[in-house]
Amino acid sequence: MNIQPIKTEKDYDKALAEIEAFWEADEGTENGDKLDILLILVDDYEKIHYPILPPDPIEAIKFRMEQMNLSRKDLEPYIGGRGRVSEILNYQRKLSLNMIRSLHSNLSIPLENLISEIKISAYK
Repeated sequence: MNIQPIKTEKDYDKALAEIEAFWEADEGTENGDKLDILLILVDDYEKIHYPILPPDPIEAIKFRMEQMNLSRKDLEPYIGGRGRVSEILNYQRKLSLNMIRSLHSNLSIPLENLISEIKISAYK
C-alpha cells in the first residue's frame, strides 16, 4: 500500500481518482483499507482548502420560514413586533441573545447558524 500525504491540488485529484477506483472495495480487504485511508486524507485536505461556512443567520431564519411556511408575523413572538422583525430581516438590527435563544428553541434553528464571528461581520 503506497499512500502519500495530500499536499497539492494534483495530489488531491489523484486521491479522488483512487477513491473512485476503490469505491466498491470490501471492508477489511487491502483495497478497503486503502479506501478508508484515502477518504480520511481527502476529508482533511477539504476541511483546510474548501471549508464550508455556516449560513448567514438571517438567511438561516428565512430558510426556516420557507420550510415551515411562516410569515414575518409568525416571527413576532420570537423576535418582537412587526418593526423589529423587519429590522432583523433587512440587516438593520443585530439578533439579541434572547432572540437567538427563542429562534433556536421554538423554530429549531441550530445555534451555530445563528451565532458566528463570520456572520456578525455581515451586519457591518
